[in-house]
Amino acid sequence: MIIPGFKFAAAMAGIKKAGVWDLALMAADEPVAAAGVYTTNRVKAAPVLITKKRLRSGKAQAILVNAGNANACTGNKGLEAARETTARAGELLKISPGLVLPASTGVIGLPLPVNKIQAALPDLVAGLKPEGLPEVARAIMTTDTRPKTASFKGKIAGKEFTLAGMAKGAGMIHPDMATLLVFIFTDAAAAPQVLKTLLRAALPVSFNRITVDGDTSTNDTILVLASGKAGNPEIKEEGPGMAALGEALNQVMGDLARQVVADGEGARHIFRVLVRGAGSPREARNAAMTVALSPLVKTAIAGEDVNWGRIMAALGRSAAKFDPERVDIAFGTEMVVKAGLGLGPAAEAKAQQVLKSGDFNLNINLNAGDHADYYDTCDYTEDYIRINADYRS
Repeated sequence: MIIPGFKFAAAMAGIKKAGVWDLALMAADEPVAAAGVYTTNRVKAAPVLITKKRLRSGKAQAILVNAGNANACTGNKGLEAARETTARAGELLKISPGLVLPASTGVIGLPLPVNKIQAALPDLVAGLKPEGLPEVARAIMTTDTRPKTASFKGKIAGKEFTLAGMAKGAGMIHPDMATLLVFIFTDAAAAPQVLKTLLRAALPVSFNRITVDGDTSTNDTILVLASGKAGNPEIKEEGPGMAALGEALNQVMGDLARQVVADGEGARHIFRVLVRGAGSPREARNAAMTVALSPLVKTAIAGEDVNWGRIMAALGRSAAKFDPERVDIAFGTEMVVKAGLGLGPAAEAKAQQVLKSGDFNLNINLNAGDHADYYDTCDYTEDYIRINADYRS
């Protein structure tokens, strides 16, 4: 997976534990167009504050990211630590520190181990290579069980371009954004404002339509960088080029978002809550989100229990307006509720077979209007509790 104009490297800095990649660097050959979106949590980590400020210029050349330490709730010392490590990276790369964007993920409240990062940086810079993206995808993981990457190839004005990226995230996943680090790279030529517009447009159909546990993070960051090496005319406004790049971004971000849900902490079942027949777009969204977030629904799914009463109860507190006696519910194509009434054990037995597949749609029709929306989510298992109970210990 090579994106012209970019190089990648990963290192074992000892931030997490010996023998594990936990530090990564992504660098462009020169300053490139860049855009980002960040956590909506009021508590923002030091790297988020610094990256957000540095990206006001619309230009960047490197991203320095560590796992195992969030550098959040660390005060002025955390800000200084992020500045110090990115300054050293800039020095080694022979670029301005202002072009190096910091990102972190891991435990909140611990001082960033600056000395460990500084010690690893020379080898990290020396190890930069065009084919290093998969290693970086592994280095940014925390409770993830596997790296997450996606790519897309297309054409703009007759020029072939590539867009590829990586994500980390498995817990603390909920819109707007989640415990996510997402880094996307393309060799297409596009202005920073175009990248920002397309990034914001892609969020509602990707990372803002997933939930694992309803918690958001202090460190969420999505960055998009464009090298322009594809040779297409720079995209500055709406048109075929912007549409093609937008399609690529939607595809890659959607793919990565689904991978995040599929790797939800302890998850055994992945499902889409699809609500139709709502009276308004807001009601459709709220109904889907409430069902997808319900611990009772999610634990029933974990136990492969077709407990549709929990779904009805969640719908009832979603603020959506509907007549309970008109609601239909189906697991995949197997309907278990028609006009608000259960269809009996035989129907539930068929639906349970859908549950056993591990990946399905939970189809709900409120029969109250013409609007629809969805959320992708996963179940709650005993492993989710184990992972989070032992996260620091």
